[in-house]
Amino acid sequence: MLEGIRIVEIEGLGPGPFAAMMLADLGAEVICVQRPGAAPLPGAPATSLLDRGKKTIALDLKSDADRAILQALIRRADALIEGFRPGVMERLGLGPAECHGWNPRLVYGRMTGWGQDGPRALEAGHDLNYIALSGALWYASLPGQPPVTPPTLVGDIGGGALYLVSGILAALIHAGRSGMGTVVDAAIVDGSAHMMSLIMLMQAGGRFQAQRGASMLDGPHWSRSYVCADGGFVSVQCLEPQFYARFLSLLSLSDDPAFARQTDPASWPAATERLAALFATQPRDHWTALFAGSDACVAPVLTPAEAASDPHLAARGTWTDAGGVLQPRPAPRFDGIARDPGPAPARDQHRAEILKTLGMA
Repeated sequence: MLEGIRIVEIEGLGPGPFAAMMLADLGAEVICVQRPGAAPLPGAPATSLLDRGKKTIALDLKSDADRAILQALIRRADALIEGFRPGVMERLGLGPAECHGWNPRLVYGRMTGWGQDGPRALEAGHDLNYIALSGALWYASLPGQPPVTPPTLVGDIGGGALYLVSGILAALIHAGRSGMGTVVDAAIVDGSAHMMSLIMLMQAGGRFQAQRGASMLDGPHWSRSYVCADGGFVSVQCLEPQFYARFLSLLSLSDDPAFARQTDPASWPAATERLAALFATQPRDHWTALFAGSDACVAPVLTPAEAASDPHLAARGTWTDAGGVLQPRPAPRFDGIARDPGPAPARDQHRAEILKTLGMA
């Protein structure tokens, strides 16, 4: 879908490389400008899953000769991605003003945790800090417990990378229509707050409470995970009455008064205790088989390796083993086709090819 679109990515960590990977998955030509020498993290592999489908070249951004190469790349690019703290690219002479002077149509994508301005803009932080301040972490706990640290899917990816991708795509459409580029300020604190919209809608309707464990999604016995006899887990989230009824029916609990008041918070603790004891009597696969094919809204909690072998995900080809590395295939799909990801290159692998394309070989 993005064939013909050229993206220059200044090597960073986390959400920026993920956003560039997703654009490469969608067909864009992504050139990752890497630091000379070792990978940015000690002990990192020679090739990175997040670099799949990209081209790589190592440039020293403090070198005039290498900065001339980067300038030539930017002149030919549709978009640029950088993930430094505010002001770093400007100090390198590579800020939006300079880049738009070379290429007025350039979409300049900036990925940060706190954003380009505000009191915390220059402070260090990580995924957990950003979603804590935005409000997105508030409900990530059981009643009476501190919030757990969720996977970086909530902040780095959901609130960061995916908002950067959507911003770049919108800005590319704008540039195509107007001939003018723009700056995309993608901040994890903004994106993760924006993702709270559905929860806030429920709160406005009186179904979501500030108190943990008292809301329609984080408190009920029918919206949580349970431990099974073998140490595995199952997830339950049968929100709608008809799904809840099917759930109870399969467990032979339809006539049990303890489960009659689905939306009454006063009944949830005792019902949760009962279900916890019940699920602990059988292994995870027993419950998976019991609820298979039903609308009870129950699913096993799988590891990525287990997920790759799950009948549904296997049928869709959601996961693949590419070069001995288990990884998810590109998403979303177009025309229902599961596409294979591009190979992950070595560092500086495409230097000769890139320089030849620029006429600088």
